[in-house]
Amino acid sequence: MTYAVIRTGGKQYRVTPNAVLTVEKLEAETGATITFHDVLAIGGESGLTLGAPTVPGVSLTATVLEQKRGDKVIIFKKRRRQNSRRKNGHRQNYTVLRIGEFAA
Repeated sequence: MTYAVIRTGGKQYRVTPNAVLTVEKLEAETGATITFHDVLAIGGESGLTLGAPTVPGVSLTATVLEQKRGDKVIIFKKRRRQNSRRKNGHRQNYTVLRIGEFAA
């Protein structure tokens, strides 16, 4: 198998073995192993296998490299001619993963 499509954090990611991936925050310590069972598709030399909605019997393991926060996003709201302004900031939490083996 050369690649897979997984679902985590409400998003879908195309992953390959030994790739580094940044996803929404997962509750895991650095160095822990996470198993993903939501494998939506698998592609390889034999072709593409699609799940309905997931491919049965296939899982994917990943190792947590670090927990980090993204860049600050500034939210600035202004109502013209009202002398009304509001400035707010947000930093999203992320988990950095290294994709391991596909288990079929």
